Amino acid sequence: MSWLFGLNKGQPEAPPEFPVPPPPPPPAGGSGGGGDKPKDKWSNFDPTGLERAAQAAKELDKSRHAKEALDLARMQEQSVQMEHQTKIKEYEAAVEQLKGDQLRIQGEERRKTVGEETKQHQSRAQFQDRLARQRYEDQLKQQQALNEDNLRKQEDSVLKQEAMRKATIEHEMQLRHKNELLRVEAESKARARVERENADLIREQIRLKAAEHRQTVLETIRTAGAVFGEGFRAFVSDWDKVTATVAGLTLLAVGVYSARNATAVAGRYIEARLGKPSLVRETSRITVAEAIKHPIKMSKRLTSKPQDALEGVVLSPNLEERVRDIAIATRNTRQNKGLYRNILMYGPPGTGKTLFAKKLAVHSGMDYAIMTGGDVAPMGREGVTAMHKVFDWANTSRRGLLLFVDEADAFLRKRSTEKISEELRATLNAFLYRTGEQSNKFMMVLASNQPEQFDWAINDRIDEIVNFALPGPDERERLVRLYFDRYVLEPATGGRQRMKLAQFDYGKKCSDIAKRAEGMSGREISKLGVAWQAAAYSSEDGVLTEAMIDARVDEAMRQHLQKMDWLHGHTKEAGAKSTISPSAGPADSSKIGFTLPLGEPPQAQDVLTPALEMDNKPEAHVIQEELKLEVPDPPSSDGAELPVEEGTVPAKGEGVKAETVVTPQGEVAEGVSQTDAAPSSEGGTGKEGKTKAPPKDGTPV
Repeated sequence: MSWLFGLNKGQPEAPPEFPVPPPPPPPAGGSGGGGDKPKDKWSNFDPTGLERAAQAAKELDKSRHAKEALDLARMQEQSVQMEHQTKIKEYEAAVEQLKGDQLRIQGEERRKTVGEETKQHQSRAQFQDRLARQRYEDQLKQQQALNEDNLRKQEDSVLKQEAMRKATIEHEMQLRHKNELLRVEAESKARARVERENADLIREQIRLKAAEHRQTVLETIRTAGAVFGEGFRAFVSDWDKVTATVAGLTLLAVGVYSARNATAVAGRYIEARLGKPSLVRETSRITVAEAIKHPIKMSKRLTSKPQDALEGVVLSPNLEERVRDIAIATRNTRQNKGLYRNILMYGPPGTGKTLFAKKLAVHSGMDYAIMTGGDVAPMGREGVTAMHKVFDWANTSRRGLLLFVDEADAFLRKRSTEKISEELRATLNAFLYRTGEQSNKFMMVLASNQPEQFDWAINDRIDEIVNFALPGPDERERLVRLYFDRYVLEPATGGRQRMKLAQFDYGKKCSDIAKRAEGMSGREISKLGVAWQAAAYSSEDGVLTEAMIDARVDEAMRQHLQKMDWLHGHTKEAGAKSTISPSAGPADSSKIGFTLPLGEPPQAQDVLTPALEMDNKPEAHVIQEELKLEVPDPPSSDGAELPVEEGTVPAKGEGVKAETVVTPQGEVAEGVSQTDAAPSSEGGTGKEGKTKAPPKDGTPV
């Protein structure tokens, strides 16, 4: 409010950095008297300020904003006071900062002083330490020199003592040696003199000892003979002792032999009832070991009901009707305790032969056992025993046993033309012996990709032949839908870790895949379903899309075509090896082979069989070697053809025409002209066993 009254009007304001110090107090005494003070005090007073203040007060009183003006003036005054207080605080802070700077400078100076003192102390301590170390090293050197001097003196003393001791010992040994020589010489001379003087006494003493020893031995023999003789005479004279001894020895022998034979019989019985033969790879028959390892599985198997024989098996309608009849007949045979029929199932790999055999056993209420033909050949001499154990074990089954022999052509080959070992031949004979008659205990099911390699005796033991062909269009679609549901839809809709499936027309996609999968077997289609599942699991988001399914189908078809190329390549190579080009015949009629009678157009298995046969038969190499042999021309001039030995190839000049095939029974196969086969038949009837056999390489006509 000072501006209202005109105070401090002409005074300059103090700088904002520092507050204005208060004015100094007036002096206590002055030159003027007390009467001049009021005059001096009011001499410079300007009344215009009061007038303006009064005028302003009147205007404020008249104004309607008087209260707001007073509040504004009061607030301005407070602002000025706050500014003055702020300046005072800044001044005090500046003073405190100056004091802090002074203290910091003093601390730095003190710290530098202490650092310099510490450096001086350290340098002094290091110097003293160097002096102490040098003094200690000098002492060590002096001590080491003194020790070395003492050690050298001791070594010299020891060497001198050792030399003196060695000289003393050598002198003692020389004296002892001389004395020993003298003593030995004296003793030998004395002993020789005594022996010369007592020679007659020594001879007499030796003679007396020998006579005494001879008399002792003779007396011992007489005494032992008398004792044994008296004992035997007493034993023979007492018939009770003789009878008891004979009875005891007899009982002992009977006990030993009975225990040995009983142990062997019990072992075979336990092995036949509780064990499993080494040739059996898989069986549904309960064994003690399986029951202990998997009790829950065994209980489920015991309580399970018979299932449909074709459940999960996709076959053509004709084949399905036929195998269903076989399943019904087998089930009724078991219920009526009749004789089982043996079955041969042939066809390309992966067409469901093994699966149907298992289903047939479960449907009929029988146990099944699976053995492979490839396990027989490595057993060698033990193959016969193992084969008998298999059939003995099969005959002990109460429910009946379905013995499934997979890849049976591996050891059931022809004995006349195949090059098999004696052990394998003996095993085959044992198999033929055990399967000569039909049994009500077991049913034999053979599976093979090359049935033409079977021995004729095996064919005679077969009651039913079933051809498992590659699936047709309808069967392929059923298989694709089956495995799509098993490997894709079921994991996508159930389970803890669900597989995601994109949205598309599943039925249409399965139909398209079935059309594209022409020529694929059931196993290849099942592997295709597994590939779809693996593709979904290996993707980042776990979603199986239509593009992924198509990619897997394309890859499977490419691999299938590659396999077919390999197969056709082997077939062509086998045909080239077994082709004969006689000079008299045309160039295109050089293949010889045999064909199986087919009631329908040939399918894929008819093409696969000869090539698969070539891969497994060692006779292809034999044919190559026999092609190099030279056979003399036939002596007949009328053009008659000579018989061809089994396993041989006609030489140059022999008029063997294309498709000229004679079976081992002397019958002409289909497609063979009687005029061409007649000379061969005449040549083959002269001696049994000289009939021509079909070529072993399986080359189709």
